[in-house]
Amino acid sequence: MAFYHAGYIVGSVGTILIGLLCTYCIHMLIKVEYEMCKRKKVPSLSYPAVAEAALSDGPGWCQAIAPRIVHVINTFLLIYQLGTCCVYVVFVSSNIKSIVDYYTEEKTDVRLYMLIILLPLILINWVRNLKYLAPFSTIANFITLISFGIILYYIFREPISFDGLVPVGKLRDFPLFFGTVLFALEAIGVILPLENEMKTPKSFGGPIGVLNKAMIVIVSLYVGMGLFGYMNYGSDVLGSITLNLPPDEILGQCVKGMLAFAIYITHGLACYVAIDITWNEYLFKRFTNSPRKVFWEYVTRTMLVLVTFLLAVAIPNLELFISLFGALCLSALGLAFPALMQTACYWSERKGLNKVLMVMKNIVIALIGVVGLVVGTYTSISDIIATFFEDGGENHH
Repeated sequence: MAFYHAGYIVGSVGTILIGLLCTYCIHMLIKVEYEMCKRKKVPSLSYPAVAEAALSDGPGWCQAIAPRIVHVINTFLLIYQLGTCCVYVVFVSSNIKSIVDYYTEEKTDVRLYMLIILLPLILINWVRNLKYLAPFSTIANFITLISFGIILYYIFREPISFDGLVPVGKLRDFPLFFGTVLFALEAIGVILPLENEMKTPKSFGGPIGVLNKAMIVIVSLYVGMGLFGYMNYGSDVLGSITLNLPPDEILGQCVKGMLAFAIYITHGLACYVAIDITWNEYLFKRFTNSPRKVFWEYVTRTMLVLVTFLLAVAIPNLELFISLFGALCLSALGLAFPALMQTACYWSERKGLNKVLMVMKNIVIALIGVVGLVVGTYTSISDIIATFFEDGGENHH
């Protein structure tokens, strides 16, 4: 879908460039975290804590906003993680609908499937310990790999060509491409926890570290999948490539079922960050002495799942959701904030030309982030509103 918005040349080059930029910004974040841990003499810091610490060491105006930046970042992280969960709900129910529709005469509304999966989702999110969720992730990764293989088989089964495809898409659709690619490539919320949990955190960030290897694999996969998927399905490509697979073939149905299952069981992991922020950062303090503390934690978990469910029911449109949350949250979290944090962190250390170059480079990155945020969010929201009113909300993707 992203390639359909951008065209195949802009899509391929754009994905690689955004991939490089994302990776560079993650490296900046890791280095700033490392530097702040040294200055503060602590073993590790969370993303909001790194931001607060870095801005406190920056110029005057940075110091002024430092205490508030924690809440700003938590808000973006929360919206992004809840957005991811929304996308999960829409993805799972759309794929189940796609399978069931083939076997039944009645075409059931996708929202009914959301309702069916709601209760088990709430139960998955009642798991309080991350270590019980980890095996699900391993199973899901394994299923995803097999599914990708089958999808590639479908893509290359018929000869593919550039006939009727656009090399360069419409400028108006570019922000949707930008948001979608950011959403696919940036896992900014889990970068620092992941790095801190590693036995040798040093091996995460180096030139041939885990991060670079992972990003090369991910970018190649997305360029391949996006480009060849677009070449095969052209302008008929849907928000999720699984929905393009032939509905009458068992293998195609298996992929939809497998990926729906994989995404379904990892919903708990996606929601974990949102629950962590809401409960541990904000609500826990209110219930510290309450005998019903655990009860309120379960209420919080349930409410968060309900929020994602209601959002998905309101606008069951996968591609617009993805580009909205990508543009809104990840432009800020993945690009603009790391640039701001690096500038503040080394503000008093760097001198002369070195400092000027750093500040100019970070202004450019921050501008890309801000423009991406404003334009991408505007485009996505106006498309969501158009979709909503066009069909009286009756949109089935």
